[in-house]
Amino acid sequence: MVKQQKQQLMMLDKKLGQSLNCQKIIKYKERNDKQLTSFLFFATLILSYYWTGDFLEHYFTNNQNLRSEIRSLDFENEGQVFTFFSDLGVFSKNHIDYGSRLLLKNIIKNVKEVHSLLDIGCGYGFLGIVLGRFYNVSVSLTDVNKRALHLCEKNLALNKVKGTAWLSDGLENVQDSYDLIVTNPPIRAGKKTVLNILRDAYYHLNKNGELWFVIRKDQGVKTIMRDISDLYQMEIMAKDKGFYIVRAKTVDKG
Repeated sequence: MVKQQKQQLMMLDKKLGQSLNCQKIIKYKERNDKQLTSFLFFATLILSYYWTGDFLEHYFTNNQNLRSEIRSLDFENEGQVFTFFSDLGVFSKNHIDYGSRLLLKNIIKNVKEVHSLLDIGCGYGFLGIVLGRFYNVSVSLTDVNKRALHLCEKNLALNKVKGTAWLSDGLENVQDSYDLIVTNPPIRAGKKTVLNILRDAYYHLNKNGELWFVIRKDQGVKTIMRDISDLYQMEIMAKDKGFYIVRAKTVDKG
């Protein structure tokens, strides 16, 4: 009897050992599967760079070899529906940027009348086109990205808004002055570029004109406001999800 109990215990120990070994093998396999998946993911990204040239492509550059994948984005403002064509290589290609939507909302809420409007770094034209429809004005849209400007022209026609889109590095090719200048500036192009845009806008504002812009707190909005305070009287109009909406009025133009 005792001998049989010992044999049973030995068999149980053997089975338990086999079970534990199986669990170790399964965990080892799962760990290696995860490592393999991660490796394949990053390898695919790297290969996509060489195959398509669109890996981490910046929206403020012009890549002639960048492939095209047109998609459409819908937006509704006060019962009016807008559709925008977007593509690879432009800012916020897959959705309407939240910062731009927040900027739009606060401009409409606070600016009652506009006769001329400039959208700097317009991308595919979201801000300028919606504001152009709202204020019933012909809009001016500029960008350094040729693909974005091509989309802009299509989106002006698609949404039946009057306007002109042209190539300009900041305000380099801007000649006129405006009641309202808006921008969601290209932060990734660097602080110097952003400051040039905001400072140059001063010279293209009409008397009593306003510059509105959006920058995230963690992108140095307060430092940027300080650096242009010699030209503008500024007010933070809204804060949400890290985005700051700033209204800037010229100091000596009334």
